[in-house]
Amino acid sequence: MIDRTGLADFLRRHREALQPEDVGLPRGQRRRTAGLRREEVAMLCSMSTDYYSRLERERGPQPSEQMVGAIAQGLRLSLGERDHLFRLAGHNPPPRGATSEHVGPGLLRILDRLTDTPAEIITELGETLRQTPTGVALTGDAGRYSGKARSIGYRWFTDPATRSLYLPEDHAHMTRMFVGGLRELATLRGPGSRAAGLVTELLERSAEFRSVWDTHEVGLGPMEIKRFVHPEVGVLELSCQTLVDPDQAHRLLVYTAAPGSESHERLRLLAVIGAQQVATVP
Repeated sequence: MIDRTGLADFLRRHREALQPEDVGLPRGQRRRTAGLRREEVAMLCSMSTDYYSRLERERGPQPSEQMVGAIAQGLRLSLGERDHLFRLAGHNPPPRGATSEHVGPGLLRILDRLTDTPAEIITELGETLRQTPTGVALTGDAGRYSGKARSIGYRWFTDPATRSLYLPEDHAHMTRMFVGGLRELATLRGPGSRAAGLVTELLERSAEFRSVWDTHEVGLGPMEIKRFVHPEVGVLELSCQTLVDPDQAHRLLVYTAAPGSESHERLRLLAVIGAQQVATVP
């Protein structure tokens, strides 16, 4: 059963404890509210201000599990805080670990500050959970996919457009890397896991996947330099730094270019494109 009073108090206290710079928002000059405004939290949670405000006022319908998860992410809650929020809203908390999609507040705080850098937070299956604006400008909105297509390893063998983002000379290596990585993950997580489900479907759908799968190659990592093909700025040669959240099996990928290089200049242009795209979103 929902605890409306406890839920409202919990939401209000966490909203007031957050500052705009904590979530990548500008502070502005006229700010009298302690912490974030309700409309700012609503925006972070992808819901209407009216809906969120009613929760803080102990009104409205019981929020769905999806809504509670969005609020937990928007308020940058830890796993323990997220679980408490679910219980206040009358739901059982989602499972933790590799299958969880709740991004830890530490990774989000770093991502929020990478405003001019391509970066993304992904699951162990290569599903994009968050991207910076420059990350969207580099590879497109990877969060728009659903189902198995959320995994880039799955799209690599089922959606030809996925490969157009990368230099053709690198495709063979990436094919072997995706197959080997999925084999390792399916073995680690075991039968019945989501990784095993992807393997089963790809063996049925892709002759290329079956051919590489039969080599039983594992342990192949990404190339030292990733080469992206962008329709507006051209080829970008980028290094990828990775930060891992072991509790959630999430990874923060940050793409950088060597200072003074042609890719560095193109990356600066890409940051402008990303900022313009954000500015035009209604």
